[in-house]
Amino acid sequence: MHINYQTKGTCSRFIDIEVDDNGIIKNVQFIGGCNGNLKGICSLIKGQKAKEVKERLKGIQCGDKATSCPDQLARALEQMGI
Repeated sequence: MHINYQTKGTCSRFIDIEVDDNGIIKNVQFIGGCNGNLKGICSLIKGQKAKEVKERLKGIQCGDKATSCPDQLARALEQMGI
């Protein structure tokens, strides 16, 4: 499965996500946002179960915003049906 998710309410603009048939995250790339932090998140979740990643990241806020880049990643995974 693959999605190019347009984020809402964050500095990043898009998240490109690839998940294999077993629900394992193969690749994630954020377009825009805090480059080093987002590369770190992508590196940490690669090879992890998408369902677990979604559960860990959902609801994380950035400062006084109602969402964050990790939360947007969780929402994108939800949109993929994970």
